[in-house]
Amino acid sequence: MRLVLRSLPQMVVMAAIVTSALFVPVAALLIWLSFALFGVSLRAFVTFGSLLTALEGLLAWWALLFLPALVYAACVMPWSARE
Repeated sequence: MRLVLRSLPQMVVMAAIVTSALFVPVAALLIWLSFALFGVSLRAFVTFGSLLTALEGLLAWWALLFLPALVYAACVMPWSARE
C-alpha cells in the first residue's frame, strides 16, 4: 500500500502529461463527431450548451479527459519496488 501511495504523485503527473498531449486531437475528433452526427456547434460543445464560459468549458473538458488518462497511468505504472 505504501508503494501505491508513494507512486501517486508520479501517476498524477503522468496522467496530466498524457491528457495535455492528447487534448487537442481527441477534442477535435469529439467536436467533429458531435457536429457531423448531431449538428452541435463548436461553442455549444465547448461551453456545455452555454452553461459555462469558454475557459471553464475547456478546463471541464480537460478534467473529463484526465480521468481516463489517470486510469491509463495506473495501468502502466511500474509497481515494482525501486532498487
